[in-house]
Amino acid sequence: MTAFFQSLGLSFEAAWLLSTVAGILLIAFPVMLAVAIVIYFDRKIWAAMALRKGPNVVGPFGILQSFADGLKVFLQETIIPSAANKGLFLIAPIITFTVALLAWAVIPFSATAILSNINVGLLYILAISSLGVYGTVIAGWSSNSKYPFFSAMRASAQMISYEVSIGFILICVVLWAGSFNLQTIVEAQKGHVFGIINGFVANPLLFPMWVMFLISGMAETQRAPFDLTEAESELVAGYQTEYSSMAFALYWLGEYANVLLMCALNAVLFWGGYLPPLDIPVLYAVPGLVWMLGKILFFFFIFSWVKATVPRYRYDQLMRLGWKVFLPVSLAWVVIVSGYLMFTGHFA
Repeated sequence: MTAFFQSLGLSFEAAWLLSTVAGILLIAFPVMLAVAIVIYFDRKIWAAMALRKGPNVVGPFGILQSFADGLKVFLQETIIPSAANKGLFLIAPIITFTVALLAWAVIPFSATAILSNINVGLLYILAISSLGVYGTVIAGWSSNSKYPFFSAMRASAQMISYEVSIGFILICVVLWAGSFNLQTIVEAQKGHVFGIINGFVANPLLFPMWVMFLISGMAETQRAPFDLTEAESELVAGYQTEYSSMAFALYWLGEYANVLLMCALNAVLFWGGYLPPLDIPVLYAVPGLVWMLGKILFFFFIFSWVKATVPRYRYDQLMRLGWKVFLPVSLAWVVIVSGYLMFTGHFA
C-alpha cells in the first residue's frame, strides 16, 4: 500500500503514514462491524438452543437489533456515581475497548493481509491481552461500590491464573514452529501431519494443548462458564454495575472483540490460520481470508454453544482448574514437547 501512495507522488514518509492509517481503519471498522453482527448471531444461537426465536423484530429476521441497541445506549444519559473517581471511572471502558482493538494489528488474515508482521507477534498478543484486565480492575475500584470492587479482585486473580497456563501452552507452539511470528507459525502448519493436514491440532502432542487453550481462552475473555467477574447471581453485574450509556457499550464491544480475537488465535495457532484444512492444491483456490473468517466463525459458534449449555463454575472451581490442573499439565507438556523435539533432532 505504501508503494501505491508513492505512485501518487507522495514522499515515502507520507505514503507510509497514509498506508498505516488506512491499514488500521481497514481492520478497526470491520472488527467493530463484526462485533455488532456476532452479538446478533450469539443471541440467535442461544435462542435456538433454548427453543426460542431470539431477535426477530428490528429489521429482516431481527438483524438490525444490535444496531438498535447501540443507538439506544448512545442516546442514554451517562450517570457517574457521586462517590466515584470520575477520571478513572470514565477512562476504564476506553482502556478495555482500545486494548481489544490493538491486538488485531498482528493477526494474519491471509499471506498478504496483515497490518504489522513483527517477529514477536505472539509476545505482543500476550502483552496486549494482559493489559485488558486493567480496564476491569480500574472500573471496579473507581466505582467506589462494593460489588464492582469484588468483581475487580476476581478479575485480577482470574487473569493471573489463566495467563500462566496460556503462556506454557504457547511455548509448546513456539517450540514446534521455531518462531514468535504469527505468520511463520501459520506457515509451519502447512502439511504438518502426514504431509497433508494443515494444523497443529492434528498433532497428538499438541491437540491437548489446543483443548486447554480453548478453555483458558474462555476464562481469559470472561465468557461463560467462567463469567464470574459479572456474575449476576452474586455481584449484580460485576464491574459494570455502575456503568450506563456508551461507557457500558464500550465494555460490551470490548468483550466481544476479545472473544473474536481468541477465536482468531485458536485458528492461527492450532488450525492453520488462513491455510485450507488439507494441503491440496485445489483448496488454495479459495482465498486465505475466506478460510480464516470461516474458522473464526466456527470457534465463535463453539463459544456460544458453551455459553448456552454449560452452567457457571463456582469461583473455587475456577481457581482449582487453573492452578491444580492446567498449570501442572501445561508445564509438564512443555517438558514433553521440548524433549520430543530434541530427541527427534528438530532443533538441529
